[in-house]
Amino acid sequence: MRQPTTGAGPYTETMRYSAENETGSCNTSGDLPNQVTPTSPTKGEPIAEMLASKLSATHIDPGLHIVATPIGNLSDITLRAIAVLRTANVIACEDTRVTGKLKSEFGLTAQLIPYHEHNADRATPALIERLNSGETVALVSDAGTPLVSDPGYRLVNAALNSDIKVIPVPGASAPLAALSVSGLPTDRFMFEGFLPNKSAARRKALEQAATVQATLVFFESAKRLAKSLADMADLLGNRDAVIAREITKRFEEMTRGSLGSLAAQFETAPAPKGEVTIVVGPPGETAAPSEVEIDGLLQEALIRLSVKDAASAVASSTGLPRRPLYQRALQLQSEDGVG
Repeated sequence: MRQPTTGAGPYTETMRYSAENETGSCNTSGDLPNQVTPTSPTKGEPIAEMLASKLSATHIDPGLHIVATPIGNLSDITLRAIAVLRTANVIACEDTRVTGKLKSEFGLTAQLIPYHEHNADRATPALIERLNSGETVALVSDAGTPLVSDPGYRLVNAALNSDIKVIPVPGASAPLAALSVSGLPTDRFMFEGFLPNKSAARRKALEQAATVQATLVFFESAKRLAKSLADMADLLGNRDAVIAREITKRFEEMTRGSLGSLAAQFETAPAPKGEVTIVVGPPGETAAPSEVEIDGLLQEALIRLSVKDAASAVASSTGLPRRPLYQRALQLQSEDGVG
């Protein structure tokens, strides 16, 4: 077991290691790995024969197949995904250049057709026509499971409305991968996708998520990570969280800590590179203080602190979101003339 390289408590740590050390695949580009480290002929041949047998025995029905593809490490592709992609008459994909790497790696022959949010209205009818003619269509995203923060909803909905069979081909998923190693409760979780770019809309979305009694999973761009973490610490309270970066890729990294400590860490650090998934623990299980208790804590804090600092102090001690505490502190200050 690898030991954390840094830490400030039982839940604060950073882990970094090369994914290929565990999987045997090489990923020097940080994108899809180009090659798999070869095994010895004596061991590789029986495995190759077994895989070929499994592939040839896989039955593929006509219809629309929703195919998950690797999120970074090409070795994560499933045998069934390869079988479907080899059988498909056409592969609908976000970016033909990205899926072209997959096509080249596995010797796929199907035509690649762009399918993304900008052309979905135009491309959907043509794909439905092909499906109605009995063809097999595979839908893939650039990485991971299609329709999870990716286009495809309109195509799936149109296929169902046309009584076309829609078949899931499960596999890699960044939200589930991050959740599985987060160490946070997994019995109930909510995937929020990408938060809005603008601060006001992002904070509104977080205010709504703050009341959900579940672990929260977000996607975020590296350049907005610091601002989003600050808003999360402010509005969700000082919950445990994990920042998963470059999952399954060469520089995979997990950074754990409270939202407050993570916000402080990334406020001064350079913006990280790569794709980021944030997992935030649910609200604390301890009983929330009553309104009377909250008012008492705020009134006591207002004697010695500004409204902003009083709200932050009570938020830190109770785990409650800061924004509503700030609003209540303003009311108390106005009513009582405190501070």
